Amino acid sequence: MANSAPNREMDERSGALANNAAAIRAVAAAVEGTIGPKGLDTMLVDRYGDVLITNAGVTILEKMDVTHPAAQLLINVAKAQQEEIGDGTTTATIMANALISAGAEHVYRGVPVARIIDGMRFGLQEARSYITQSSQAMLTLDEKILKQIALVAGREHEDIADLTVQAALLVGKEKLEEEDFKLSQLILAKEGAENEVFAGIILEKEPLNKDMPEKVEKARILLIDDALEPEEIDDEALTTESGFARYMELQNEFKQMLERILQLEVDLILTDKNLHPLAEEVLTDAGIMVVTRVLRRSLRQIAEHSGAKPIKRNALKRELTELKGLLGQADSVIHDKKLGYLRILGGQGQKTATILVGASTSAVVGERERIARDAASAVQAAVKGGVVSGGGAVEIATARHIAPLRDQLKGMSAYGLDIVVEALKRPLAQIIHNAGYNPLEKIEEVLAAQSEEKNENLTIDCDSGEVKDLSLQGILDPTLVKLHALKAAGEVAEAILRIDTIIKKKDQSPEY
Repeated sequence: MANSAPNREMDERSGALANNAAAIRAVAAAVEGTIGPKGLDTMLVDRYGDVLITNAGVTILEKMDVTHPAAQLLINVAKAQQEEIGDGTTTATIMANALISAGAEHVYRGVPVARIIDGMRFGLQEARSYITQSSQAMLTLDEKILKQIALVAGREHEDIADLTVQAALLVGKEKLEEEDFKLSQLILAKEGAENEVFAGIILEKEPLNKDMPEKVEKARILLIDDALEPEEIDDEALTTESGFARYMELQNEFKQMLERILQLEVDLILTDKNLHPLAEEVLTDAGIMVVTRVLRRSLRQIAEHSGAKPIKRNALKRELTELKGLLGQADSVIHDKKLGYLRILGGQGQKTATILVGASTSAVVGERERIARDAASAVQAAVKGGVVSGGGAVEIATARHIAPLRDQLKGMSAYGLDIVVEALKRPLAQIIHNAGYNPLEKIEEVLAAQSEEKNENLTIDCDSGEVKDLSLQGILDPTLVKLHALKAAGEVAEAILRIDTIIKKKDQSPEY
């Protein structure tokens, strides 16, 4: 009887871990069938019967109906991976599941969680260090390498890979390496559009009314980060003589602002809020194109491209010479009636590009855009952080490198390193499985071949099932994708393994 309490406590801990590990396995099972060149699609159906078919791991994770907290933790980390790098969420999910499953098995056998985590941290650090050392920097924008990376990330869609590479070459290496710039944000998929890359911006808005110009050449651009309407006055104040006088004063000021705009001889005005009816009438009569309710992010993009400086409406009281210095310019602004957007081309500011991805039907627009974003993210990650051998080769090479390091660890911490070694093999094992081959057999073939031939680029060709150096065919992966996938997987695994007890929180009553 003396041991009943400790045994019960151990059962509770094991129960919590088993529950969480099962939730992680369920999430991983939903995406692991999509990885690799032979990966298949997943169909997601909502309660209304709407169907989404996709091969994108992050989309599957985002759209899954998940309530389990451990599963939600994994999904949140995968989303963070997507936001940071834009690719590798499926790999991160598969490795997280492998780490947690193997870690749980060791815990059930009596290995302390703290020792597992010690060894796991060591193994992940060594793995990340080895991958970094194996990386090849991209000193120039090598079109062939970028095309292959875009093809792999873009699920072999050659037209999308071509668009992505064209855009990367157009914006240039320096822009791609900027911390805040994301090539994937330049993508727009449209039903009925033709594939195209051009130096300019697409604004998914139309002129305020049909009487405004459809096209402007050598356009002078005014950006108003505000509403273009008179300053408001309280209704109660209007009942007083002074209040009414103030109202009339504000109306006159607004008319002067409109006159100032006409004197600037602008061709395009973009505002992020409303336009007063008087302003619409005056500006339409003057032949000025006006677009309202433009998102702040779009205003910033147009400002960078055109060289314009966004202003508040009160800034229109400034001197004309000063205001002219705040205008932007573009070679042309064109309203595409068919597709319902504006093209702003040839701005005098920073270089930018738009990747217009055509789609034959509305059903495939979203998926085409997701594929293009994955390709663009992978290309940019490769430019910023270099490339490593693809097709699972670098993970196997890393596993081979860190496996002998277990001798450096004391006691049971070695088990933590062991689970990292096995987790590194899981992506290739799943790729092989999806291609219809025996993972155990093929993984051993790769391990033996890399060792015997001293070639760490060797992996399995999913078409033939043979061991080949796929890097010779240009099969490379962005280094940053691999590093962040390991980091994300390790964070999830450590968080789950450290959970000792699951307790339901009490509902928080709102405070009044």
